[in-house]
Amino acid sequence: MLKSSKRLAGTDTLIGHGTQAEGKMVCGTNLRVEGEYRGDIECTGSVIIGESGIVRSNINAKDVVIAGKVYGDVTAKERLTITAGGQLHGDVATSSFILQDGGILNGNCRMEHRHETRMRPLSETEPPAAPAPTIKDAVQAAQAAQAAQAAQAAQAAKDQAREKARQAG
Repeated sequence: MLKSSKRLAGTDTLIGHGTQAEGKMVCGTNLRVEGEYRGDIECTGSVIIGESGIVRSNINAKDVVIAGKVYGDVTAKERLTITAGGQLHGDVATSSFILQDGGILNGNCRMEHRHETRMRPLSETEPPAAPAPTIKDAVQAAQAAQAAQAAQAAQAAKDQAREKARQAG
């Protein structure tokens, strides 16, 4: 009994094992799903899909932990965690993402900063392009490469001469 009460601590709404529910869930507190749920979930708190939970839903919540199976898209305002036995078949939008070894994500993941309020145009997210090299730059690079090769050849010749002198002397 103690283990059960510890596990449910912080859970305000529970869809228990063996329960099947359908509809749109709008939750102002935390939600834990151990049964089956079909429909969208909007939660201002945390959503936990337990090991026996199966959810066919788009989920929008502060934090989401998936230990069961989710078929749908997940938007976690702060953090999404997929545990070792968890499966998510859908897309993710979150600012923090943890995928434990053995967890499954089949979908796309978009990471966003928590305080980002607008989408930036692609031109703002790409690094600035390097200026195109000129013919003068190409000639200088070729000359520098030739000079480096000549210096290496001269050093090799000196090293050979030293080695021969050492062996002869």
